[in-house]
Amino acid sequence: VQLQASGGGLVQAGGSARLSCTASGIIFSGYGMGWYRQAPGKQRELVARITNGGIINYSDSVKGRFTISRDNAKNTGYLQMNSLKPEDTGVYYCNIGRPGYERWGQGTLVTVSS
Repeated sequence: VQLQASGGGLVQAGGSARLSCTASGIIFSGYGMGWYRQAPGKQRELVARITNGGIINYSDSVKGRFTISRDNAKNTGYLQMNSLKPEDTGVYYCNIGRPGYERWGQGTLVTVSS
């Protein structure tokens, strides 16, 4: 099982970016998927998660600005990030899981400049 995340980079405050996470080696539709981030000097935190049934939850800090989605036909999940703030800076990780099993992708760095 591999998760390949992409889409990070340097973005100005107020700008947008879209992260992608493509899974291989699994039937993607059977798994929940989440995006987490780790800011410098802080613990990894949940940003957004979507279940295999399409139920979504967001952290309070990104509600109204970020949108998580998935395309099961492409084995890919997305995180659309709008109105980015400097405090959104961090390494973003995708995660897939179901009871008793989870996998993490490599992180992708998002840097938001003020």
